[in-house]
Amino acid sequence: MAIDIAETVTSIPVLHTAQEALAAADAVAAELAIGAAERERTDTSLLPQLQLVAESGLLAVPVPAAHGGPGLPASVQIEVLRRLSRGDGALGQLLLAHFVVSQAIGGLPVDQHPAPRIYGDILAGGQLGNATAERGTASALDRRTSITRRPDGNWELNGVKYYATGTLGARWIAVAALIADKPGETATVFVRPDQPGVTLDLEKWSAFGQRGTKSGEVRLEGVVVENDLVIEEGAAPDPVDAPPSVLGAYDQALHAAIDIGIARAALEDGAEFVRTRSRPWKEALDAGFERADQEPHIVRRFGELTARLYALEALLARGAALVDEGQAAEELSRDAAADASLTVAAAKALAQEFGVEIAGGIFELTGTSGTDGEVNLDRHWRNVRTHSLHDPARWKYVHLGNHILHGTRPPRLGLLL
Repeated sequence: MAIDIAETVTSIPVLHTAQEALAAADAVAAELAIGAAERERTDTSLLPQLQLVAESGLLAVPVPAAHGGPGLPASVQIEVLRRLSRGDGALGQLLLAHFVVSQAIGGLPVDQHPAPRIYGDILAGGQLGNATAERGTASALDRRTSITRRPDGNWELNGVKYYATGTLGARWIAVAALIADKPGETATVFVRPDQPGVTLDLEKWSAFGQRGTKSGEVRLEGVVVENDLVIEEGAAPDPVDAPPSVLGAYDQALHAAIDIGIARAALEDGAEFVRTRSRPWKEALDAGFERADQEPHIVRRFGELTARLYALEALLARGAALVDEGQAAEELSRDAAADASLTVAAAKALAQEFGVEIAGGIFELTGTSGTDGEVNLDRHWRNVRTHSLHDPARWKYVHLGNHILHGTRPPRLGLLL
């Protein structure tokens, strides 16, 4: 189901500084962490937690100053999502589309559709969702959903979307569609989840991780869309010659932030379990170690996993800083855009490896009791394993290798790199 969160929130603070936004993210993340294991185990809806985020003002962090928002840098937005994902990884992924779409429409002129209406709702606590991917297509970038111009000047939208992450709780859903009478050209279309012809089946989601995202199905049947809610984008960018952009790097940094946030949660929760519940191995007792967290092998392994986490967080911060530089540049160069994309690609690829290693590695240290379903520590591994498969790390390594060997810039493939 979906509710109009914006209509249930009365007063939304504007977080004007990075310090305010990060403090709010920490406070919300602490609340999210309470009961996160039980919510995931019992498949409890995250709507109350989405409400908490809406009330905090964090949804408005990407709204440009020209539209009444704080317009905080991309690096702050990325760090906000990392911290929220530490509290609950599924909630972090639910909000990724909100940040990406908010950022994407920020480049439109102040008076151009649909930014004024969309941003006004975000400032009032409204959340944006996503309906982009489809099943049964040749690749993840292919679309069959289409819009057709009506005689009255509006549009009609038809299609079926899957992996509609962020639709839960959303006020607006951003739909990727083909323009029926313009072969090869695409558009982003904004619809309300409660308008005629929009049907949500968010329970149609059976992945073993990120269960709370409810990334199910959205059916669009004869949906009438006002003209100012359709952004015509033209043909897909040429992978080599398209104008430079850091929007793809921003999108990928948000994905990495989710994996890295989950990895930190796994490490910290695993350490807490070992400190408070694990028993030392008999040989450790014989050697004089009375507690599991005193065993030198356990201490060392936690140190190794911590070093990997620190490396991920530092690399993500570097990539986010390059996105900031790219967005602030008067004229973005291809090399600057490539540096941002490649640095973020490295962070995302390593997060797929190290995040999974950290989330699985804690069980070597907790002992069998750490696998108890009531404790639900395994949700971290399931969540990071599921989300890290969003796009393949193997191709990121290919682009990194081609750049260092041949100076080849990475291709522009929508938001995938």
